[in-house]
Amino acid sequence: MRFLKNPSTDPWYNMSFDEYCLEQYLSDDNYFYLWRNRPSVIIGLNQNAYSEVNLGYLEAHGIRLARRVTGGGAVYHDLQNLNYTLIGKEVTPQPVADALRLLGVPAELTGRNDIYVQGRKVSGYARRVWHDRQIVHGTLMYDVDLDTLTHVLDVPGSKLEAKGIASVKSRVANLKDFLPQFSSLDGLQDALQEILSAGDGELPFGEERRAAVQRISDGKFSTWEWIYGQSKAADLVRSGRLACGTVEVRISLDHGILAAVEFGGDFLGGLPASELAERLAGLRFERSVLQGVLAQADPSRYFDGVGTPELLALIFGV
Repeated sequence: MRFLKNPSTDPWYNMSFDEYCLEQYLSDDNYFYLWRNRPSVIIGLNQNAYSEVNLGYLEAHGIRLARRVTGGGAVYHDLQNLNYTLIGKEVTPQPVADALRLLGVPAELTGRNDIYVQGRKVSGYARRVWHDRQIVHGTLMYDVDLDTLTHVLDVPGSKLEAKGIASVKSRVANLKDFLPQFSSLDGLQDALQEILSAGDGELPFGEERRAAVQRISDGKFSTWEWIYGQSKAADLVRSGRLACGTVEVRISLDHGILAAVEFGGDFLGGLPASELAERLAGLRFERSVLQGVLAQADPSRYFDGVGTPELLALIFGV
C-alpha cells in the first residue's frame, strides 16, 4: 500500500490533514500514513467538549483540545502514541492488527471499533464515509502517560445525561509492554511503515497542498466554533468553599453558550447573585470572555471577599 508522510505534531493541522486527504487527495488505490500529536485530547464529531473533557486540567497543563470529523469517543494523544490513517474505496484497520501480529503482538479487532491485546485496549479507531471513499483512523498507544490520560477525561461536575456521544471508558494498555524488541516508538513506527507499505512507494504531497491544509486548520479546526460550538446541551455543577462561604454554581450549556446560570449556597454578599447570573447568561463559556465580564461586574459585590480569579476557578473547575 502506498503512503503519505505527515511530520506535523499539531493536532489542529493533523485533523485538517485527514479531512483534506479524504476529500481532496484522490487516488485510485488505498493509501495510509502514520503520524503523531503533541499532548492533546481529540473528541468525536458528536461529543460535548464540556462534559467529556477536564478543560481546566487541559488549560493548566498546556494540552490542546481538537475535534475530529469522525464519531466515537474522546481520546488522549501524546508523542508516545502513534496514529494511523487509511483512506480509499474500502478500508479497514485489519492491516494494522495484522502488522502487530507479525511483530508478535496478539492483537484482535473487536466489535466496538477497538484493537485489544489480552483483554486490554491498545487502539481505538473511527470511520467516516465521503462519497465513494472512506477514512479509518485510530490510535496505537505505545508508552502513553496513563495518569494524564485518566486526568484529562475525568470531568468535574458534569452530569451524565449531557446530550451527545459519551466516551466509553475501557481498560487500556501500552504496546511497549508487548514489544520488548523495540527501544522506542520510532522503531515501532519504522517497522509498521515497512510492513504496511510492503515495498510500495511514497505519494507526493507538496508545499501547495500543505498550505491548503494549513488554511483549513486556521479556518475550521482551530476555531472556537468548531471545537466548542459543536457541543450539544450539557449541565454542569461546581461547588467550593470561598471567602464568602460555600458557593454552588449550576450551568446549563447549549453549543458552548451559557443558556442559564444559577448560584446557590451558604455564602454572604451585598447584592443578589442572581443579578450576576443574568449578566453571564448568553455568553460563550470561555474563560477570557467571562473574565472580562466578571472583572467589570466585580464579584466581591455578590460574594464577600471573592475576586474574579477565585470565581473563575470555581466556574471552570480549576
